[in-house]
Amino acid sequence: MAMVSMTLFLRTEMHRDNITDGGVYLGALFFTVIMVMFNGMAELSMTIARLPVFYKQRELLFYPAWAYSLPTWILKIPVTVTESAVFAVLTYYVIGFDPNVERFFKHYLVLLLVNQMASALFRFIAATGRNVIVANTFGSFALLTLFALGGFVLSREEIKKWWIWGYWLSPLMYGQNAIVVNEFLGKSWSHIPPNSTEPLGVQLLKTRGFFPHAYWYWIGVGALGGFILVFNLCFTLALTFLNPFEKPQAVIVEDSQSNEPGDENGRGIQLTNYGSSRKSSTGIGEEISEANHNRKKGMVLPFEPHSVAFDDVMYSVDMPQEMKSQGILEDKLVLLNGVSGAFRPGVLTALMGVSGAGKTTLMDVLAGRKTGGYIEGNITISGFPKKQETFARISGYCEQNDIHSPHVTVYESLVYSAWLRLPPEVDSDTRKMFVDEVMELVELNPLRQALVGLPGLDARAAAIVMRTVRNTVDTGRTVVCTIHQPSIDIFDAFDELFLMKRGGEEIYVGPLGHHACHLIKYFEGIEGVSKITDGYNPATWMLEVTSSAQELALDVDFAAIYKNSDLYRRNKATIKDLSTPAPGSKDLYFPTRYSQSFFTQFIACTWKQRLSYWRNPPYTAVRFLFTTFIALMFGTMFWNLGSQTKKQQDIFNAAGSMYAAVLFLGVQNSSSVQPVVAIERTVFYRERAAGMYSAMPYAYAQVLIELPYNFVQALIYGVIVYTMVGFELTAVKFFWYLFFMYFTFLYFTFYGMMNVALTPNQHISSVVSSGFYSMWNLFSGFIVPKTRIPVWWRWYYWACPVSWTLYGLVVSQFGDVKDTLETGQTVENFVKIYFGFKHGFLGVVAAVVIGFGALFAFIFAISIKVFNFQRR
Repeated sequence: MAMVSMTLFLRTEMHRDNITDGGVYLGALFFTVIMVMFNGMAELSMTIARLPVFYKQRELLFYPAWAYSLPTWILKIPVTVTESAVFAVLTYYVIGFDPNVERFFKHYLVLLLVNQMASALFRFIAATGRNVIVANTFGSFALLTLFALGGFVLSREEIKKWWIWGYWLSPLMYGQNAIVVNEFLGKSWSHIPPNSTEPLGVQLLKTRGFFPHAYWYWIGVGALGGFILVFNLCFTLALTFLNPFEKPQAVIVEDSQSNEPGDENGRGIQLTNYGSSRKSSTGIGEEISEANHNRKKGMVLPFEPHSVAFDDVMYSVDMPQEMKSQGILEDKLVLLNGVSGAFRPGVLTALMGVSGAGKTTLMDVLAGRKTGGYIEGNITISGFPKKQETFARISGYCEQNDIHSPHVTVYESLVYSAWLRLPPEVDSDTRKMFVDEVMELVELNPLRQALVGLPGLDARAAAIVMRTVRNTVDTGRTVVCTIHQPSIDIFDAFDELFLMKRGGEEIYVGPLGHHACHLIKYFEGIEGVSKITDGYNPATWMLEVTSSAQELALDVDFAAIYKNSDLYRRNKATIKDLSTPAPGSKDLYFPTRYSQSFFTQFIACTWKQRLSYWRNPPYTAVRFLFTTFIALMFGTMFWNLGSQTKKQQDIFNAAGSMYAAVLFLGVQNSSSVQPVVAIERTVFYRERAAGMYSAMPYAYAQVLIELPYNFVQALIYGVIVYTMVGFELTAVKFFWYLFFMYFTFLYFTFYGMMNVALTPNQHISSVVSSGFYSMWNLFSGFIVPKTRIPVWWRWYYWACPVSWTLYGLVVSQFGDVKDTLETGQTVENFVKIYFGFKHGFLGVVAAVVIGFGALFAFIFAISIKVFNFQRR
């Protein structure tokens, strides 16, 4: 931004002949202060990201709040010293500010204090808001208040008496006065122009409502120092007295399935088998009778059971650079080393192993969720080679860190999933019956109307979860679960075990038996392995005796022992059988990639987005409240200024109201939509991988749902501000005003969405966005009019969306007004000469503003389709 501003306000283009020239220097100084202040907004997301850890440590009495806030302040000082120095050193002499070295250091001191003040202010707002969306909203409000009452957008003489207190309380006003006094009372501005008795610098300060006294520099510096202390103190107080924004609420569910004593502690819950044929297996090849699957649970819709067999599966990734630097010569790091196994209908398999054994990696490979690496080996579904497109249609994958849209209910989530995953020939009534049955099957009816929420939702007692998994298996479906250290009861609910060791090799694949008798018999048969004591948990014993330390102590390789066992040979025979299609069976085939048509996908995605937005008050309600508040604030601040067309300053004030509103409400829209879209994108990755829908219907639904919310926002703002500011009350001018505000809000919102789609996460998108906000601010046509922008930068003026909005708003209101100003020229002429705005160009401006919204929405949709920042 320093490079941009020094080439925009290049000294060869900057003259000191009259007050208009001074206005361009004033714009350069204003932008310098605003730029440094905007940098402080980065504190918001960073402070909020750290708050959960702070609250946890505060509750555990690690330290008092001041011990946390003081280092945060101190550590920011070298950063602000460097930031301000870079900006001041690069811009001061190139722009052509007063060349006195003392004035340079005084200029630098103001920037340093403004930077520190802004950092402290936004830390305080973050600690008070405690939620990204709420803090962003109040951060934008704080910036806007300081911005509008800083003395540049609206001159001091024009500020209404009921708002003058805000002027005196604005830190930006003190910084702005200090920096302009430092410049315009310098030698460069001391010459007295013709027909005048005062130096040009003093004249300029008086004309624009600044104080023309040298002592105002030190008043400004002292006030900024005071604000830094106050905001840091407020930050400390907020950390001391406020609690987390949202406390996690556990859902207590009355368990109707069991009346066993001890239920209230989550123990003694019976893992009921609804008519299951499960019995103690005597061998890996034992089949379960299909006749016993003819039961009511989970059978509203018929389904075909499928087995999954995989033989000699290898998964490797490129060797990390850190490991190569430690002397490892191999090009690839092997995470799964020749793993083989089979999962069958009606058989519940536990996938276990120490941390790093490759359990999740194996699940990801089998589910087709890996986005990188190298996969080798054979995977078959009921004997046919696995194709990811068809497998996604018949499988479900519940991940360890599963995420769903946080503002829809449990029931609505299942309805949505069924809508998109069941075949189109299933009518809505049958679909709802199926959803109801699934709700009952997995015991979610007590949570039917509970919002899913973000990670942290109570997952209920492990035993209840296991019972619902058991119920699912007993419908004849094929289920495999990764589980860490289960209790004896839970471990006994499994039929088979797939045990892995570090390095991605299997060491036991086979039946568990009653109270894990087959597993115990297998490992006790290995020389040196200690016997299990009575009552000891077989799962814990198994993990202990097969640990790496035990392998070293016993000098054995459990993987090699398994590969030489009868169990391994029986498993290989089973895998071979299951890898051959049964006579008369057909490979999975679907005529289309997705279950539903493009239009149905779009309708379903829109339905879910509508619910998500409606139930998200921190985003939707806060946005409307913020807009209403800003509208009333602007209406009272710029009261009746729209009808005054006697002085040039009147036009500047009216244009200033438009410029400030567009920039700040727009930035607020853009920044507040980013966390919403970032969360939904994570959900989108999971749902697209599950084959629910393609990228474009999802993206179009996300775009569509914003249209009515932005319209209501534009209507609220337009009606309040238009009447209170006193713009000309004609239908044509009012609708032009509403038109430009609506499409401006839209393109800012779509720009925020586009930025999330183009970047890996919300933090990077907010940093990238803020750079563009600064550029749009600078080239909006208000700080420096188009007519004074050097020819080498004028192309960016035409590429800047905000400049087109300001063009449209100003020219639709004043571009045809014939009133005469104090200079003798008409308002129409002044707008044309000073701003370069022509009324006849209004139609083109309108089309371009619509075009920016369409362009950003289109790039968002394409980016969602093309880019996948999920790495696994």
